[in-house]
Amino acid sequence: MRPVPCSSDMDFGQSNLFGYVEDLQELTIIERPVRRSLKTPEEIERLTVDEELNDIERALYLLSSGQDVQGTSMVANLPVLMRQNPAETLRRVLPKIREVLHVAGVEMQLTAAVSFLTVLQDESVSIHTYSHSFLHIILQNLEHRDAGVSNAWLETLLAVIEALPKETIRHEILNPLISKAQISQTLQSRLVSCKIMGKLANKFEAHIVKREILPLVKSLCQDVEYEVRTCMCRQLEHIAQGIGTELTKTVVLPELVELARDEGSGVRLAAFETLVNLLDMFDSDDRRQTVLPLVKSFCEKSFKADESILVSLSFHLGKLCNGLYGIFTPEQHLRFLEFYKKLCTLGLQQENGHNDNQLQLQTLEQEKKYISVRKNCAYNFPAMIVFVDPKNFHLELYSIFFCLCHDPEVPVRYTMAISFYEVAKLLNSGVYTIQKELVTLLQDESLEVLDALVGHLPEILELMINGGESSGSESKLLSIPDLIPALTTAEQRAAASLKWRTHEKLLQKYACLPQIISSDQIYYRFLHRMLTIILTNNVLPVQKAAARTLCVYLRYNRKQEQRHEVIQKLIEQLGQGKSYWNRLRFLDTCEFIMELFSKSFFCKYFFLPVLELTHDPVANVRIKLCYLLPKVKSTLKIPTDKHLLQQLELCIRKLLCQEKDKDVLTIVKRTVLELDRMDISLDAFQKRFYENDLLDQEKERQEHLLLEMEQLEKEKQQNEGRSANVNDKIFEKKRRDNKASSVLTKSMTLSSSGSSSGTSTGKEDKKSKLVRSQSFSTQALHPKYSNIDKCSNKSSATGYTSSLSGMGKGCMLSFSDDSFRTRSTGNSGNATFSTSSSLIASRNSFNSADQKNNGNKESQSRKMSIKNRKSNS
Repeated sequence: MRPVPCSSDMDFGQSNLFGYVEDLQELTIIERPVRRSLKTPEEIERLTVDEELNDIERALYLLSSGQDVQGTSMVANLPVLMRQNPAETLRRVLPKIREVLHVAGVEMQLTAAVSFLTVLQDESVSIHTYSHSFLHIILQNLEHRDAGVSNAWLETLLAVIEALPKETIRHEILNPLISKAQISQTLQSRLVSCKIMGKLANKFEAHIVKREILPLVKSLCQDVEYEVRTCMCRQLEHIAQGIGTELTKTVVLPELVELARDEGSGVRLAAFETLVNLLDMFDSDDRRQTVLPLVKSFCEKSFKADESILVSLSFHLGKLCNGLYGIFTPEQHLRFLEFYKKLCTLGLQQENGHNDNQLQLQTLEQEKKYISVRKNCAYNFPAMIVFVDPKNFHLELYSIFFCLCHDPEVPVRYTMAISFYEVAKLLNSGVYTIQKELVTLLQDESLEVLDALVGHLPEILELMINGGESSGSESKLLSIPDLIPALTTAEQRAAASLKWRTHEKLLQKYACLPQIISSDQIYYRFLHRMLTIILTNNVLPVQKAAARTLCVYLRYNRKQEQRHEVIQKLIEQLGQGKSYWNRLRFLDTCEFIMELFSKSFFCKYFFLPVLELTHDPVANVRIKLCYLLPKVKSTLKIPTDKHLLQQLELCIRKLLCQEKDKDVLTIVKRTVLELDRMDISLDAFQKRFYENDLLDQEKERQEHLLLEMEQLEKEKQQNEGRSANVNDKIFEKKRRDNKASSVLTKSMTLSSSGSSSGTSTGKEDKKSKLVRSQSFSTQALHPKYSNIDKCSNKSSATGYTSSLSGMGKGCMLSFSDDSFRTRSTGNSGNATFSTSSSLIASRNSFNSADQKNNGNKESQSRKMSIKNRKSNS
């Protein structure tokens, strides 16, 4: 075929068109015969059944001469026939089914096994009748050549054994089992015998099991086929539970020890797992002398000669370590702990620090095995915390915990996310050590890991907050600085994915945040995000989850201004939104508000906006509103909300009179009947509504408490602001006084040097001045005493140098001494305030006398100055 030319070179000439036609003719279409009908008339004739036949006769006809699919359908319908007509079904249909099963295919055999089990579970007939009619058919088909069919009939038989009486089991099952378990029987027969013996061990007394079943068990444990030895080994757990501790120690344990050294890896694996499951039945001596050496040999060989047991060993290691905890020496304890640590990093790095690219490349099977081992280690991590004691977690296991949380494989991190809550509970007060790993898993790139972690996120965060020593959520949150960014990032990643169920689950769990972080942090980081999700997300369950979480945030918001802003946005953007979808979500939000808030809160903010939707142009909105009206009416209290009740009745009348949509009108009429039957609660408590009223009263009390707390916080902030201003003023005043005191001390030193060269009685004068200065210290820095210095200066300037000059000096000493004490000794200055009352009284009288003298002298000087002016004039 010639290549098609490019579009730029295309020529629609006749020659080129004929060339394309030739190319098309080369594309021969293979015609296949199309059947006009799926069945030929002859086949349709054979499939046609007389409609006048009853169910029993129709079943017999289809089982005898019908197609295989029709016969299988009748076998599947056997439980229905047993419920309708058990006598006729047992007499006529069941023998025909028994006859057909000899030559039936796999599908009919599997269907029959399920139908027989359903008849037993439905208890359509007595157990005696069932064992007489159905048990022989089950036993006949146990050894079917198809393994799947044989296992299906075996599962049915094991379920039947639970209901059969002992005598029936003994004669119909146990006696034939002895011959079926012989080495001369087929492999399938011996495998079936192993599973039946495990079931029978719990149905008979210990001495019967010891006499009739244990010899068969020993024989099958020594079977030449490893499949039989493996199957029998896994049944030893059930047999041990049936025969008791003593026989387990003397019979089962030796068999397990021998099977643990078997040449077949599958047999050794089964022996190891059975040994772990039976640890509780062994005493300390058996554990120390028999079990522990076996476990040590398993651990040693797991890395060398027997890697097949590695996955199982890692899965059971936690149970094994705690089961043998009491018999470990310190060296053995450390050895098993190091073994666990080695398994946790298996496949990530090789010995001596060499990377994988420096050694032989691992096969894909090895990588899968190593991932399974690390996943099992993550599963066993809580058990290993118990093994090392939570107090030693940071020293012994934190590095391994870090590695598992940062493992490159998703299944490992997923398992760690599932077990994170258990780890946090075990650590208790030490939970702060894994805060960083919580943030890491919240930011994990796999949404599966996030989904696993979110399941217990509220409990984990509560443990994180309450586990520390600090007692306030604000201070506790500071210890997890990256928590809020991690939570917001997780929500955004879930929103951007197609896994809306994870997003819905995350939003539901985020409703716990008011108990974890502050109201302001929720308002600025989460609340508006919830509103955005309601407005923009296209998945209804996600929108409803966001609406409910937003209502929870609003419920615990502690600022009335923020609450009013959110309420206004809900009404404007949802209730009055342009999209009818938003208005429907507004009604959903109102349902959540009625659930979470008090009746008075709903009536105050949302009652009238809801009623406005009765005029909505979209019928679906009006329909949803009609369904909501009974709940809306239940929020009213009479007589307080009588005007709202009138508004509700008016809206309903308008709907009845003006509604043109038939569907809406039908629902309105139905709603009116329901509203008429409703009783409105009164302001006082009533017996019928006692519990609801009590709950509503509690909600209202909490809402008022939030308002009171907000008012107290505002008053506290105002008081703190005032005290801060006062402290600033006091600090500024002290700063000025300190400057003044430094000047006064300089002047005081000069005056003291001058007084030393004066009179010989200077010491006594200083003592008297000190007493006077102490008496003035009680009123130091008071403004009304600031005129004393002025008076002394004036008196000294006019020649009055008698007692007033001494008074001025004493005042100066008091100021300087008080300022010095406040700077150096703090509160020690209070000691100077202990002066006697007589001294204070004399001081007051002396001050008043001085003020009178000063006043008289000043008046006299003024009179003389006036006379001089007159004489001059």
